[in-house]
Amino acid sequence: MVILGSTGSIGTQAVEVVLSNPGRFRVTGLSAAGGRPALLAGQAHRLQVRTVAVAREDKAVELRQALRAEYGVGEPIPQVLAGPDAASELAQSECHTVLNGITGSIGLAPTLAALRAGRLLALANKESLIVGGPLVRELAAPGQIIPVDSEHSALFQALLGGTRREVRKLLVTASGGPFRGRSRAELERVTPKEALAHPTWEMGPVITVNSATLVNKGLEVIEAHLLYDIPFDRIEVVVHPQSFIHSMVEFTDGSTLAQCGPPDMRLPIALALGWPERVPDAGPSFDWGQAMSWEFFPLDAEAFPSVPLACRVGELGGTAPAVFNAANEECVDAFLTGRLPFTGIVDTVSAVVGEHTGGGGAGAGLTLNDVLEAEDWARTRARELAQAVVEARA
Repeated sequence: MVILGSTGSIGTQAVEVVLSNPGRFRVTGLSAAGGRPALLAGQAHRLQVRTVAVAREDKAVELRQALRAEYGVGEPIPQVLAGPDAASELAQSECHTVLNGITGSIGLAPTLAALRAGRLLALANKESLIVGGPLVRELAAPGQIIPVDSEHSALFQALLGGTRREVRKLLVTASGGPFRGRSRAELERVTPKEALAHPTWEMGPVITVNSATLVNKGLEVIEAHLLYDIPFDRIEVVVHPQSFIHSMVEFTDGSTLAQCGPPDMRLPIALALGWPERVPDAGPSFDWGQAMSWEFFPLDAEAFPSVPLACRVGELGGTAPAVFNAANEECVDAFLTGRLPFTGIVDTVSAVVGEHTGGGGAGAGLTLNDVLEAEDWARTRARELAQAVVEARA
């Protein structure tokens, strides 16, 4: 297999799963952005990979130095690929499975490359589907994509309990983030430090902030629609603070199947890597001898308007989801650097989406160039609107 984004949260846990199962998996290549060359070199050495790729060409020399320091005298170091196309080149190399753990829409090109090459795709890069849904679905053969997100892995497993025509509703669970129960007025004073303190999961800063705004849940609703072809009016978000139930499927007879487990990403990662077999002891399990309370709450769409906004974006289709995602990434950066208030993230994203769709930019057809152009426009417009907020507050 090949692991893309190996130094990130998903990638490091995937490496842990592989190393915990000697003889079951063989990693042939790793890719990362390039910001942590020592970690990447250490992974390459432990896994004995053939090829290592970095997106940043300026990090290639530093990576080679780190590899020479990690490998013993006389040990050949792996081939090094560098540049924006390096991950895509690795994704189409000779292997069985590609785990795409890259964060952000830059993961779309490697996703398409893996699918074109006929690789089984363990997909943690939800942005691939969000921004390029029709492109991905056109290339993917039945069963070629195994979802890694805990929610979509849960739906994947629960859907095995019935036929698609028997599905009444997909229930996507959300922890509610660190601000569950707060009003919109209270959310206006949220600081970056508070937003980065997720009560359940340990993730990167962008995904953590997305979980706090529930933008991440909106993206997951779009992803669920694209993966399982269920209409948006039959996908519901349910707040479940404990994050023990990862999602549910309600069937037409009234029964509901839930997939549950401790909040540990090694479980869905291992399922995707080992599919169609499960990996024994991939992660922790519940102690059913201990009392537990599992709670459920309806979504507060007034305080967290990101989910209904995402549904509207998903229904528009075309380049609207790419605009939504790109504008959000810029707005999260503006929030973390003090240029936008917390509530300004989704407000600004909504304004950018409104301008785009209002101008007829969503379109019906979609090409990769359409996606890239829409993202560039959305990022520029989001930065302009964020700067206007700074100037208005000055």
